[in-house]
Amino acid sequence: MPDVTPAETGFARLFQRDQSASAAAPKRRQRGFLFFGRKPAKVEPITYTTAWLDSQPAASGDANFECLAQTLYFEARGETVKGQFAVAEVVMNRVASAQFPNSVCGVIKQGTGRRHQCQFSYTCDGRSEAIGERQSYERVAKVARAVLDGNAQELTEGATYYHTTAVRPRWSRTFTNTAQIGVHLFYRDERYRTASSD
Repeated sequence: MPDVTPAETGFARLFQRDQSASAAAPKRRQRGFLFFGRKPAKVEPITYTTAWLDSQPAASGDANFECLAQTLYFEARGETVKGQFAVAEVVMNRVASAQFPNSVCGVIKQGTGRRHQCQFSYTCDGRSEAIGERQSYERVAKVARAVLDGNAQELTEGATYYHTTAVRPRWSRTFTNTAQIGVHLFYRDERYRTASSD
């Protein structure tokens, strides 16, 4: 097969030339190809302080982001930063559980419209859901963004329920208490384990 050898030799030379050109290319250009011109994001550890929140960029996002930010505003804006992250974690644990809807907005709006039958009391307590404290909303929005981006560490050992220390609902006696953070107690339903509680 005399025709194969020149073809193979030509291909080998072409491959060698491409490899040489690639090795000679500036590193910056190669990185631009791999990361589309951006450096990979460096995730900084969360310190659960208002100073850390204030140092984060303004947060924005889609409908799920809006639902989570509003929930944190109405359910936990007076809580510590760590407590706000814990409440957000409960929402995400519910999304991961077969017991609840599989989206953030679905979880939050479950039961809405039936007075005192909803999962998050602010959605069915008959009060206005107007945001009156802009700075508080901007801070909890940053919490929502960090949680949705997967940057938060686990705080509640897979909890899918919580309540404040001011009340003691009947269901709290049947679930496993996993944590107390600020004025919130967190619970896990052992019948439905999420990935974070295994």
